[in-house]
Amino acid sequence: MALMSGTDVAREITEQTAKRAHEFEQRTGRKPCLAAVLVGEDPASVTYVKMKRNRSAKAGIESRLVQLPAATTTEQLVAEITNLSADPGVDGILLQHPVPGHIDERAAFEAIAPGKDVDGVTMHSFAAMAFSEPGFASATPGGIMRLLDAYEVDLTGKHAVVVGRSPILGKPVAMLLLARHATVTICHSRTENLDEIVRTADVVVAAVGKPGFITAVKPGAVVIDAGYNEGNVGDVDFDRLAGTASLITPVPGGVGPMTIALLLEQTVSAAARRADLVEVGEVVG
Repeated sequence: MALMSGTDVAREITEQTAKRAHEFEQRTGRKPCLAAVLVGEDPASVTYVKMKRNRSAKAGIESRLVQLPAATTTEQLVAEITNLSADPGVDGILLQHPVPGHIDERAAFEAIAPGKDVDGVTMHSFAAMAFSEPGFASATPGGIMRLLDAYEVDLTGKHAVVVGRSPILGKPVAMLLLARHATVTICHSRTENLDEIVRTADVVVAAVGKPGFITAVKPGAVVIDAGYNEGNVGDVDFDRLAGTASLITPVPGGVGPMTIALLLEQTVSAAARRADLVEVGEVVG
């Protein structure tokens, strides 16, 4: 068993992103700008946004925070995001999710202009991923693919099982795996014989939101744990799988750092595209 260190790979991506951000600033006179929208004061969300803003600053990216009260309506949130979409000084928009339950999260996501959807959450971005067209990858799925590349995991012809079907993780990572010629099975909470299906997988992506949910894989499988639960626990039983998997991501230090790295990289790509400076970097997608 070998650990897949997202921390190490993310550091390399962020260093390259910082160089591109500096080049962008030299050529345009301003830094790339990522606007983060936070609704309410959920402690975990507040922490995540603070972390992303700190990483942005270290990468030479301007970070703008729009903090709204928990009582914000869908209409008010959509209006705020629409204004950011129209703001020429903003290159990327991140809506921290989940939002309070009374808000239509999908409506809020769809208010993000496709060219600024650096978190890859809109239907436009999903379609681009599904059809292998230019666009922005969902940040966590995109980070997972970069991690697999960094560890030279050949996906062609392999059976990949994705456990989870969320629109910003399970479904898009399935599309990205399919584009790499993997044979993809999507499982979820109502899948029958789930354990048996998981044991047939060459690559397992756990994104179900249940601590220690995956307890067995076939020998030599590559295990990507995209879950994060209270107590720094992922969606796989790490101790039980460590002796079986050939490669496995730790929690923390696996998928999480990759998500932020992709978010920053795609922000610089968005800025470059908006300024017609495609040589500054290509859009991930």
